[in-house]
Amino acid sequence: MREIVVTQFISLDGVVDSPGGGEHPHAGWTFEDVEFVPEAYEVKGREQEAATALLLGRRSYDEFAPVWPTMEEFAEYNAMPKYVVSSTLRDPEWNNTHVLRGLDEVAELKQTEGGEIHVHGSPTLAQGLLAAGLVDRLTLLTFPVLLGGGKRLFADGAGKTLLTLTESAAYSNGIQLSIYDVGRR
Repeated sequence: MREIVVTQFISLDGVVDSPGGGEHPHAGWTFEDVEFVPEAYEVKGREQEAATALLLGRRSYDEFAPVWPTMEEFAEYNAMPKYVVSSTLRDPEWNNTHVLRGLDEVAELKQTEGGEIHVHGSPTLAQGLLAAGLVDRLTLLTFPVLLGGGKRLFADGAGKTLLTLTESAAYSNGIQLSIYDVGRR
C-alpha cells in the first residue's frame, strides 16, 4: 500500500492559498514577505526524492502544468506519474498525467504497489483526502504571517484527527517545519 503525503506552505492562521502567486490579495506571501533561508526549504528536496507520484486537484494542475515543466529544479516531478482528481479534465497535456474521477479512484491508487504519493497545493482535494482517511502524513512549512482569509487546509467541521509529530525544526526567518503522521479515527 502506498502512502499519501500532503505537503503545504501554510500561514499561522491556516491559509494555504496562493503561496507562490495567484489570485489571493497577498499572493506570493512565502517568497515576498519572508526572508529566504535555504535550510528552511531543505525538506522540499527530500520530498522530491521520496515522491514516486504527484496527486493534484484540478486548479493546482492548471496552475502547475504550464510552469513546472519549464523548471529544471522540478525535473523529477515532471518525469514521474501525475494524477489529477477531476470530473472535467479530459486530455491532460502535462507529461505522464492521468485523470482520476474521485476519491474512490484515489483509494484504489493507494492500494497499488509503489512509493509515496505527494499532494502539493490542492487544498480542496487535501481536505477531502483527510476527511476520507486517505492521508498518511502531513508536511507543513508554517510561515510567520497572518493572511486573514483564503483557502485553508483544515475545513471547519471536518472532525477530529489525531496527529503524531515525527519531525520539527525552526529556522532563523521564523518558518517552522512540522511533519506529522496522521492517526486513524
